[in-house]
Formats: sequence, structure tokens, C-alpha cells
Amino acid sequence: MKVTLLGTGDATGTPKIGCSCAQCSFASENKVERLRTSVLIENEGKNLLIDSSPDLRTQLLHSGSPHIDALIWTHGHYDHFMGFGDFYRVQKVPTVYAEKEVMDYCGSIFRFLINKKEIIEPFLPFSLFGLTITLFPVNHPPVPSYGVRIESGTKAIGYTSDTRADIPEDSLRLITGVDLLLVDALNPPGYSVYKHMNYAEALDLTKKLAPADFRCIHMSHQIPWDYPYIGRDGETFNFL
Repeated sequence: MKVTLLGTGDATGTPKIGCSCAQCSFASENKVERLRTSVLIENEGKNLLIDSSPDLRTQLLHSGSPHIDALIWTHGHYDHFMGFGDFYRVQKVPTVYAEKEVMDYCGSIFRFLINKKEIIEPFLPFSLFGLTITLFPVNHPPVPSYGVRIESGTKAIGYTSDTRADIPEDSLRLITGVDLLLVDALNPPGYSVYKHMNYAEALDLTKKLAPADFRCIHMSHQIPWDYPYIGRDGETFNFL
């Protein structure tokens, strides 16, 4: 199993349009970005995409134009599913997997394009491309939002998606002790957004869950580029 962070930014990305803060200035001067968050999972010659960000076209080009065989939507916010339209006239449209309420919302917008969709029951594992996948609820009011546990052999990764720190205990058990945890960390310490974690809250949660390794994702332009454990667009992890 190979994991690639296609994007690690929030809804506006970094650099943010029209912003001259230290992080955005550094990004512009050094030609680096945080594209909107999505993750590519490669296993047994197949490619699974977690969330289809509005930057999907650029992300796929940067990663060598992989053919996407399936997609999981975690929730119905613009920065996590609106890039699905980039599959139009590019490749065979992948099968989409999502919890029912998420599918109803996102699928209604792309009803002209979706050919096949599969409803996922939270906490009910299913198999795909040699992977065992489990969707679990997190806490991102006011919309339903889900994290994902993905296993390949003895290795497991966890993706919290967008969430506050008060994730249900049954969900936390699924991402305790994973080999790689990808955790929402929108703002620096001291900044609070009621439906996300800041960097300090993300580190506190990670300490509780004790993964072998972790990266912060879904970061705003306020997150400095030199923080430890921040994810980088294009960063890859190989689990044999």
C-alpha cells in the first residue's frame, strides 16, 4: 500500500488569493502550495482516491496522471467533493463510495456524471482492491462527516477528515495505534474554529491515539511551514 498526500490545505488553499501574510508570501516566493486536501491510496495496481478536491486536475497531473478506480467522499463540503467534475471526458468515471446522506447530497450535484455509486455503512468494513476499509463518524457540525480506516495486511492508516477533537469513542478506537494518522489541523495554537481542530488540539489527539507516525492535513494559510509533522503536498508513504 502506497499513500500519497495530493493536497494538505483547507478550503482556500495556500497561498490564499490576495493574502500577503508570512506563509502566503513564502509560498509564492518559493513556488510551493497547499492544495485542497485529498489522498491517493495505491494497492494491487488500483488507485483509490479519498475526497475529490477542487484541485483534482492539478493533483493528478502532479502525481503522474494515475487512473482513479474508486473514490470515497467523506462529507459534502465544497473543498472535499467538487473536483469530481474533473473526471468528465478524462477517464472512465470511478465508482463513488459514501455514507447515504453524504451520497445523497454530493451525488445530487453530480447526478449527470456518476455512473455507479455504493452506499457505505459506518463501522461496517468492506473490501476493495485488497484493502479493508471502514468508515466512521467524526464531529464536523452541522454536516455529517466521516473518517476512514484503511488496512492492508498488518498495516493500517487513519484519516480523520474534517473534525473537532471530540470524536466519538467508537470511532477513536478504529484509529488508535495505526501506522499512519492523517489528522485535521486547521489553525495554529490559540486559534479556535468550532468545527475543526487547531494544531495543538491535533497534537493532543495524536498523543492519545499513539500512531506510529502522523501528519497534519487540512491546514490553513495560517499554519507556518516549519511546524513539525505537517503534511506536504506530494509526500508519500509506503507500507509493505
